[in-house]
Amino acid sequence: MGQDEDRIALLRSLYEAFNRRDIDAVIPMLARNVDWPNMMERTRAIGHDEVREYWTYQFTQINPDVQPVTFEVDEDRVLVAVHQVIRALDGSIRSNTHIAHAYAFDGPLITSMHVYPNMDDAWAGED
Repeated sequence: MGQDEDRIALLRSLYEAFNRRDIDAVIPMLARNVDWPNMMERTRAIGHDEVREYWTYQFTQINPDVQPVTFEVDEDRVLVAVHQVIRALDGSIRSNTHIAHAYAFDGPLITSMHVYPNMDDAWAGED
């Protein structure tokens, strides 16, 4: 497999682990100083400890399920069209949307992730 295929395979594994709440399986996929969106507070989580803290808290508040639909490669980034369903802890649906995620890499590790309302905005790279 080439680098693009390896990165897509890694992202598939990331989504699977995230959806089963296996934070310990995801953290090794991230660079030590990873820059990750904290969507609950509209800030950024920097590094393994902050990402772990954010996800741990997030899972006590909501039950997100994110399913990758398509993967597209853009130089150092992989863009992912995602179907995202956010449920309250009682199981009721809070949102059911299609969004886009953009991942940057350094070698095999994810250095950052950004969330966009759609793939066109992800391609443009505008936050």
